Amino acid sequence: MSRSIPVGFTLCLLLSPLCMADQVVREVPDTTAGKGAGVVTGLMVGAVGGPIGALIGAGAGFFAGRSVQEAAGLTETAYEVKDTQGQISTVRSPNARFEPGQQVTRKGSRLVPQES
Repeated sequence: MSRSIPVGFTLCLLLSPLCMADQVVREVPDTTAGKGAGVVTGLMVGAVGGPIGALIGAGAGFFAGRSVQEAAGLTETAYEVKDTQGQISTVRSPNARFEPGQQVTRKGSRLVPQES
Protein backbone atom coordinates (compact mmCIF):
# COMPACT_ATOMS: atom_id res chain seq x y z
CA MET A 1 0.00 0.00 0.00
CA SER A 2 2.81 2.40 0.85
CA ARG A 3 4.38 2.00 -2.62
CA SER A 4 1.13 2.29 -4.56
CA ILE A 5 0.57 5.95 -3.65
CA PRO A 6 3.92 7.26 -4.99
CA VAL A 7 3.64 5.03 -8.06
CA GLY A 8 0.12 6.27 -8.75
CA PHE A 9 1.18 9.88 -8.25
CA THR A 10 4.15 9.44 -10.59
CA LEU A 11 1.96 7.87 -13.26
CA CYS A 12 -0.51 10.74 -13.03
CA LEU A 13 2.28 13.28 -13.47
CA LEU A 14 3.87 11.44 -16.38
CA LEU A 15 0.66 10.71 -18.26
CA SER A 16 -1.17 14.00 -17.70
CA PRO A 17 0.45 15.80 -20.69
CA LEU A 18 -0.91 13.07 -22.94
CA CYS A 19 -4.45 13.90 -21.86
CA MET A 20 -4.07 17.64 -22.38
CA ALA A 21 -4.42 18.59 -26.02
CA ASP A 22 -4.55 21.99 -27.63
CA GLN A 23 -7.52 22.84 -29.82
CA VAL A 24 -7.52 24.53 -33.22
CA VAL A 25 -9.73 27.63 -33.08
CA ARG A 26 -9.48 28.84 -36.68
CA GLU A 27 -7.25 29.06 -39.74
CA VAL A 28 -5.56 32.41 -40.39
CA PRO A 29 -3.39 33.60 -43.31
CA ASP A 30 0.36 33.75 -42.73
CA THR A 31 2.43 36.34 -44.58
CA THR A 32 5.76 35.93 -42.80
CA ALA A 33 7.66 35.14 -46.01
CA GLY A 34 6.34 38.24 -47.77
CA LYS A 35 7.22 40.44 -44.82
CA GLY A 36 10.78 39.10 -44.74
CA ALA A 37 11.30 39.58 -48.47
CA GLY A 38 9.81 43.06 -48.26
CA VAL A 39 12.14 44.08 -45.43
CA VAL A 40 15.23 42.93 -47.30
CA THR A 41 14.16 44.63 -50.54
CA GLY A 42 13.16 47.83 -48.76
CA LEU A 43 16.42 47.86 -46.84
CA MET A 44 18.48 47.62 -50.03
CA VAL A 45 16.47 50.26 -51.88
CA GLY A 46 16.40 52.57 -48.86
CA ALA A 47 20.14 52.21 -48.30
CA VAL A 48 20.65 54.64 -51.19
CA GLY A 49 19.42 57.34 -48.79
CA GLY A 50 21.80 56.35 -46.01
CA PRO A 51 21.11 54.68 -42.67
CA ILE A 52 17.84 56.53 -42.06
CA GLY A 53 16.69 55.67 -45.56
CA ALA A 54 17.52 52.03 -44.95
CA LEU A 55 15.36 51.97 -41.82
CA ILE A 56 12.46 53.72 -43.54
CA GLY A 57 12.79 51.42 -46.56
CA ALA A 58 12.80 48.34 -44.34
CA GLY A 59 9.65 49.53 -42.56
CA ALA A 60 7.87 50.28 -45.82
CA GLY A 61 9.03 46.96 -47.27
CA PHE A 62 7.56 45.10 -44.28
CA PHE A 63 4.05 46.37 -45.04
CA ALA A 64 4.47 46.25 -48.82
CA GLY A 65 5.74 42.64 -48.72
CA ARG A 66 2.73 41.52 -46.69
CA SER A 67 0.33 43.31 -49.05
CA VAL A 68 1.96 41.90 -52.18
CA GLN A 69 1.87 38.35 -50.82
CA GLU A 70 -1.83 38.70 -49.90
CA ALA A 71 -2.70 40.26 -53.28
CA ALA A 72 -0.90 37.49 -55.15
CA GLY A 73 -2.82 34.86 -53.18
CA LEU A 74 0.38 33.24 -51.92
CA THR A 75 -0.42 33.31 -48.22
CA GLU A 76 0.59 30.26 -46.21
CA THR A 77 -1.41 28.56 -43.49
CA ALA A 78 -1.33 29.33 -39.79
CA TYR A 79 -3.73 28.35 -37.04
CA GLU A 80 -4.96 30.02 -33.89
CA VAL A 81 -4.65 27.38 -31.18
CA LYS A 82 -6.15 27.45 -27.68
CA ASP A 83 -4.03 25.68 -25.08
CA THR A 84 -5.24 23.99 -21.89
CA GLN A 85 -4.94 27.26 -19.93
CA GLY A 86 -7.21 29.04 -22.42
CA GLN A 87 -4.51 31.18 -24.05
CA ILE A 88 -4.73 31.59 -27.82
CA SER A 89 -1.56 31.68 -29.92
CA THR A 90 -0.83 31.56 -33.64
CA VAL A 91 1.17 28.60 -34.94
CA ARG A 92 2.48 28.33 -38.52
CA SER A 93 1.76 25.07 -40.31
CA PRO A 94 2.69 25.24 -43.99
CA ASN A 95 2.28 21.52 -44.72
CA ALA A 96 -0.25 19.98 -42.31
CA ARG A 97 -3.98 20.78 -42.49
CA PHE A 98 -6.36 20.91 -39.53
CA GLU A 99 -10.05 21.61 -38.99
CA PRO A 100 -11.41 24.07 -36.39
CA GLY A 101 -12.12 22.16 -33.18
CA GLN A 102 -9.56 19.46 -33.91
CA GLN A 103 -7.36 18.35 -31.00
CA VAL A 104 -3.63 18.83 -31.69
CA THR A 105 -0.32 18.55 -29.86
CA ARG A 106 2.66 20.85 -30.27
CA LYS A 107 5.94 19.24 -31.28
CA GLY A 108 8.42 22.08 -31.14
CA SER A 109 7.04 24.84 -33.35
CA ARG A 110 4.72 22.55 -35.35
CA LEU A 111 1.32 20.99 -34.76
CA VAL A 112 0.53 17.28 -35.03
CA PRO A 113 -2.91 15.67 -34.74
CA GLN A 114 -3.79 14.33 -31.30
CA GLU A 115 -3.92 10.56 -31.32
CA SER A 116 -7.09 9.14 -29.80
